[in-house]
Amino acid sequence: MKTRIAYLFALLFSLTATMASAQNIQVNDNYTAQQLTDALVSNSCAQVSNIAVNGWSGGSGSTSFGYFTAGTSGFPFANGIILSTGFAASAPGPNNSLLSEGNTSWGGDPDLQQALGVSGTINATVLEFDFVPFTSHISFDYIFASEQYLTSINSPNQCNYTDGFAFLLKKAGSTDPYQNLAVIPGTNTPVKVNTVRGPGVCPAANEEYFDSFNPTNAPVNYNGQTVIMTAESDVVAGTTYHIKLVVADQGNNLYDSAIFLGGGSFDATLDIGPDRLLATGNPLCNGENFPIDATNPAATAYQWYKNTNPIAGATNGSYTVTTPGDYSVDVTFSATCTATGEIRLEYAPPLVLGSYNLLQCDDNNDGLTTYNLEQAGELAENGDPDLQAHSYYLSASDAQDAVDAIENTTAFQNTIPDQTIYVLVENRYGCTGIAMVKLSVSANTVTNPAPLEECDTDGTDDGLFKFDLTDTANDILAGLPAGLQLIFYPSYNDALTFENAITAPEAFTNTIADSQSVYARIFNASDCYGIAEVQLIVHSFGNGFADEDVILCDNTTETLDAGSGYTSYSWDTTPVQATRRITVDEPGDYTVTVTNTFGCEGSKTFTVLPSGRATDATFDINDFTGNDNTITVNPFGTGSYEYSLDGSDYQDSPVFDHLPAGEYTVYIRDTNGCGPVYRESLFILDYPVFFTPNGDGINDTWRIPFSYYRPGIFITIFDRYGKIITGFKGYEQGWDGTYNGRPLPSTDYWFLIELENGRKVRGHFAMLR
Repeated sequence: MKTRIAYLFALLFSLTATMASAQNIQVNDNYTAQQLTDALVSNSCAQVSNIAVNGWSGGSGSTSFGYFTAGTSGFPFANGIILSTGFAASAPGPNNSLLSEGNTSWGGDPDLQQALGVSGTINATVLEFDFVPFTSHISFDYIFASEQYLTSINSPNQCNYTDGFAFLLKKAGSTDPYQNLAVIPGTNTPVKVNTVRGPGVCPAANEEYFDSFNPTNAPVNYNGQTVIMTAESDVVAGTTYHIKLVVADQGNNLYDSAIFLGGGSFDATLDIGPDRLLATGNPLCNGENFPIDATNPAATAYQWYKNTNPIAGATNGSYTVTTPGDYSVDVTFSATCTATGEIRLEYAPPLVLGSYNLLQCDDNNDGLTTYNLEQAGELAENGDPDLQAHSYYLSASDAQDAVDAIENTTAFQNTIPDQTIYVLVENRYGCTGIAMVKLSVSANTVTNPAPLEECDTDGTDDGLFKFDLTDTANDILAGLPAGLQLIFYPSYNDALTFENAITAPEAFTNTIADSQSVYARIFNASDCYGIAEVQLIVHSFGNGFADEDVILCDNTTETLDAGSGYTSYSWDTTPVQATRRITVDEPGDYTVTVTNTFGCEGSKTFTVLPSGRATDATFDINDFTGNDNTITVNPFGTGSYEYSLDGSDYQDSPVFDHLPAGEYTVYIRDTNGCGPVYRESLFILDYPVFFTPNGDGINDTWRIPFSYYRPGIFITIFDRYGKIITGFKGYEQGWDGTYNGRPLPSTDYWFLIELENGRKVRGHFAMLR
């Protein structure tokens, strides 16, 4: 009885284990590198060679790579290969243990580190091989899973570890860096734990590519995984490439990760061009023949399809499409490799264009005038926002071939009456058509209105004034057929060509002083009915009536003249004077108001400024400085003065510098011409550096030249020991080289000069016998 119970228990346990196992993936870690590659590249649309796999083999013989099947589990891939940072055999669920397998002697991968932008990788598993694609595009499907998708953490630093995977591609033998195809779609961001992660204890990133944090009953023993992602790239058919698939831990050997590659997911497809769709703005144009080319030197057969139906006879490498549809081609490379290329082609609706007539004004009715062809373009567009006039031509053949377009489109002059031009019109998709526009003229029967005249009363008497043209516009339109519109332009040619319109006619300021014409274009849509000239006249007093300064010299009078040609005058004097001229003898402001023949009033102010001759002056003399003496003039008077030392060359500054000793005459004159000129003589003094009292009558005494004109000066002479030898005033004879009647020896002597202003000058001189 016990034996039966034990047997039933063992059977029940076996059935339970079998059922649990069926709900998880199954892994065979005995696959060779060739078998792994065969499982991944299950078709022969690429020639594979030089296969190698490197990873880890534990003491039990288990490896870090293998082949998996989904069994009855819900794992997204039915089968494929697994590359792990631990034992591949540990990957099957349930998710009830933490995988941190692999020792620290199992190294990382430098190519992976460069691709991910990280350092310190460890426990790397690598599958790599060469292949030659037959087609122009390849792709692999993969899922990245990791124990680093944490649901709880011991420290925030755990979120910084980021295991990752790289799908590396480059041409075989190239020294160029690898291209990593395992990236976030539309970016260059590599797929790793911290770039694809759902919201949880660590920051989320690109969570639309994260599938789930796995529960305990998950079919794989990893905490989380991405959605199925695709690594893809364009390639050159017939070229040898090297592929390197690598996954590794980062930072330490804990918290394993794995990459699951879908079995047979290697897809070699043909690129026969982008879809041409209305929705994407690039459909084909109506009537366009569109060639599609799938020619490949390695192909053995072709078959083209439209809407999944074979096209009879379409068995060449290229096919020309004339109608919309879904087109595809099967390109056979071998008995086991057929690649497909697909393209959807739509056609834009045909352009419906007509013939139009552009009516332009003609000032002399000879049928020749100037046209703005952009108006012809607007007619050709016919109000359709999807159409745009592209260019203009003199003949239909030029328009058809898009050659010799008219260059001056804004001011085109027709050469014959009723000349036809051809407008190349383009729709939003770049499709073109041709519209015809006849250039006709209308006789200008519009009468010019009376001139607009204004007084220049804006405070600036410059002949420029602000006009309101709206009343004139209403007057012009009043006698014309209903429905016409009017726009003002600064020139007749602008009115012809619709350029430089006056945008604020209610406040237009003329740009030419005193008199200017503007032109009113009367039109209906693009047709010109007539052009009227509107003369603008500003009555101003001009620069000749500007305010004026007048100089009044001492004890004189001045006559102020307002000018001739005015109908009235009024001076603001007491009493008021109504004459053209007045005489004044006092400084001040005198304003006259005049009226011209148009009735405009203007005012002018005469500012009478006092001035006069210099009546006196004082002089600051800085002398005894060698040749660097100065004279500063301080004039007295009501005028504005300038100064001279020769009566000819005058300067504004009252300071004369760099002067040697000597006699000078200073001239002071009024800059406004009030006279006479004031003059005064003065002297700049300096001392001699030696004298020779030898009785020859030449330089026998030492004194200050010209000092007799400065009687207030006193000079004291000392010997070298400071003993006073003598003293004398500026007007006295000086020193003869003796002391108490006895001649003193030849040597240096010292002096002290006391000037009238209290300044003291010290120095020495030599006595030579």
